[in-house]
Amino acid sequence: MTNSDIQDIRNDFPILTEKIHGKNLIYFDNAATTQKPRCVVEKIEDAYYHYNANIHRGVHYLSQVATEANENSRGIIANFIHAKNNHEIIFTRGTTEAINLVAFSFGEAFCKEGDEIVVSVMEHHSNIVPWQMLCERKGMKLRVIPMNDRGELLMDEYKQLLNEKTRLVAIAHVSNVLGTINPVKEIINIAHKNEIPVLVDGAQAVPHLPVNVTELDADFYVFSGHKIYASTGIGVLYGKEKWLNLMPPYQGGGEMISTVTFEKTTYNELPFKFEAGTPDYVGSVALAEAIQYVEKIGLQNIDNYERELLNYATAKLSEVEGLRIIGTAKEKSAVISFLVGNIHPYDMGMLLDKLGIAVRTGHHCAQPLIDSLGIPGTVRASFAFYNTKEEIDTFVEAVKKVSEMLR
Repeated sequence: MTNSDIQDIRNDFPILTEKIHGKNLIYFDNAATTQKPRCVVEKIEDAYYHYNANIHRGVHYLSQVATEANENSRGIIANFIHAKNNHEIIFTRGTTEAINLVAFSFGEAFCKEGDEIVVSVMEHHSNIVPWQMLCERKGMKLRVIPMNDRGELLMDEYKQLLNEKTRLVAIAHVSNVLGTINPVKEIINIAHKNEIPVLVDGAQAVPHLPVNVTELDADFYVFSGHKIYASTGIGVLYGKEKWLNLMPPYQGGGEMISTVTFEKTTYNELPFKFEAGTPDYVGSVALAEAIQYVEKIGLQNIDNYERELLNYATAKLSEVEGLRIIGTAKEKSAVISFLVGNIHPYDMGMLLDKLGIAVRTGHHCAQPLIDSLGIPGTVRASFAFYNTKEEIDTFVEAVKKVSEMLR
């Protein structure tokens, strides 16, 4: 993408012109949440002002328009990740709820005492804790794939973890701390040879990389709207139809029913079986709008440009005395976690904020990973397609300045 393209994109994000402590905002916290383009905010406004009504079963005009918008959004999302069927797209509140849904419903249907779930050492808490809760409920065991010093999973170790007790593998497509792009297609192929289904946490992948769930052959794939330029509180669970049909509902009430008597309830068909209560129908149209915005730019263009930013920032940061990057996998997304000497990441982050630069500090909801590295946390800079090399230059100079102050 050209400089002109980037400037046009930046014009779509009014927040990027904000002043922070009198400085121009440099927003490098995109792995936590992305900023929202005008078209997404306008779509939310349009929905509330012109066709706000509870969806499904309503006979009046507004309800029918809102229902159609929600279901059209489901189709846009299905096409975006190349799902075979629209009804394999379940709307959730985000990645966390989507994983919890699978952990509960799949766990109820297919797991028993003595079984095992396999995760990796680099998982976000959202892809650890729900499985721990399942293990506690059922008397199961959580097994962990280790990694090497570069932050790459040890595939031979992974293969050895799989056995007749393994019920599911749950793996991040991209690490939110290390930026590592895991070989999920290979991970899935190995699991499937052992007749084990796989859930992929795509929260950090979908905004940056082309994703084809059919080509990956993922059994479940989950992501959040707010990380792909949409609003908070909306997310997606993709699940293969065969699994979703066999799993019991996660919550009861509202649209997930077919018939209710005091003696027995029968459940609705997919996808509504897993969408109890009033759904976030405004969130779903906002997510579809964000996806169409991303598709207009082109995910391959986004991937290429963000890799440029990653390589540029990596080279520039290497000039900072005492700085070490945590996570140097060969295949990385646009995330750099780092430490400078003995400077605590919190101190670095606080002073960078005073210079108008937003980064994330701490364990990034991946405490087992941070503990395994023997560090207190990291400073994390994560990039999006609206960031620039000029911002990186300013950021690196700020890191140098703060480092000199805190030494």
